[in-house]
Amino acid sequence: MAGLRRVLVHVRRGGAERPARVGQSVTGTFCPAHEDVAVVSCGLDRGRFLLSDVAFPGSTVALLERPSSCPAKHLGEPPAAGLPAELRGRGVAVAVAVLLQASTGHILLTRRAGALSTFPNVWVPPGGHVEPDEELLPAGLRELEEETGLRLAAGTFSWRTLGLWESIYPPALSQGLPRHHHVIVYLLLRSAEGRRRLEARLRPSASEVSACAWLEPSVLEAIAGTAEEAEEGGHVATTVGVTELSSGSSGTAWRPPGPFLPPGGERVSAGTKFALRRWLGTRGPAGPPHSSTQ
Repeated sequence: MAGLRRVLVHVRRGGAERPARVGQSVTGTFCPAHEDVAVVSCGLDRGRFLLSDVAFPGSTVALLERPSSCPAKHLGEPPAAGLPAELRGRGVAVAVAVLLQASTGHILLTRRAGALSTFPNVWVPPGGHVEPDEELLPAGLRELEEETGLRLAAGTFSWRTLGLWESIYPPALSQGLPRHHHVIVYLLLRSAEGRRRLEARLRPSASEVSACAWLEPSVLEAIAGTAEEAEEGGHVATTVGVTELSSGSSGTAWRPPGPFLPPGGERVSAGTKFALRRWLGTRGPAGPPHSSTQ
C-alpha cells in the first residue's frame, strides 16, 4: 500500500452532495436503515470517488453493501460526538481490491501481515488505496504487483467491477470505535495464464503479506456461503496450496482448507466473502468484461 495520498469518497443524493465522513454510513445514504445494500452509480470524478443515486458522465452502476454489524449503522447520526477528536471530520477513502482468477479457475487470496494496523492476519485479495490521478484498474494492478510481485501485461487479462463494500475497522462496536473507514471497489481480473505459471512469478512483500493461496472453485464457493461470523462450515474434500513467508523465504505446503472455513484460528474478511458471492454470479450469463487494453 504505497503512499499516503488518498482519493476520498463523496456521496450525492437528490442533487445534494457531501464528502463522506468517518463513522457516517455511506451505504445508509442510499438505503433504508434496516437494509444493508443499495444500487448506486459510481466512478472517479474530478479527484474524488463519487457515489450517486443517478448516473453521471463516466459512471458505472454497482452494488454497494455493508455488513449487518457495520459500526456506522449502529452509531447512528451524527456519530461525531462519540469519535476521537482526530477522527472527527476525517474523510472516507476509496480502495481497490483485485480478485485475480487464473485460467484454471483458481483465485488468489493473501493473508495480511500481522503487523498491519487494520485487519492483521486476515485473508483478503491484494489491494490498497487509490492515489490521486490514478484510475481504478491501474491502481489495482499496482497494488497487485506491490503485494505479490505479479505484473499482468496488457492483453493477457479481462476485467470487470464486481461491487462495492463499505469497510470499517474495527469491524464491530464491541471491538472499539471506528478508526479506519473505506469503500472498497472489488475488481475481477481474469488472466489467460494458468495457476502454475502465475504462481511461479509470485514474489510476495513480507511487509504486507504473510501467506498466499490459490483456491479452487469448490473452496471459494464454501467460503462465500459462510456467514459474516459463521460458527460452522461445510466440509470440502480437497487440499489447498498455501505459500507461507518466514524470515524472507517462502515455501508451499498442501493442507486441508481449514484456514478458510470455520471453525478455525484464521478468517476471511466479510468483504472478501461479498466479492466471492459476486464472483459466483459472473460465472453465469453476464455482460461482456472490459478488455485489458482499456
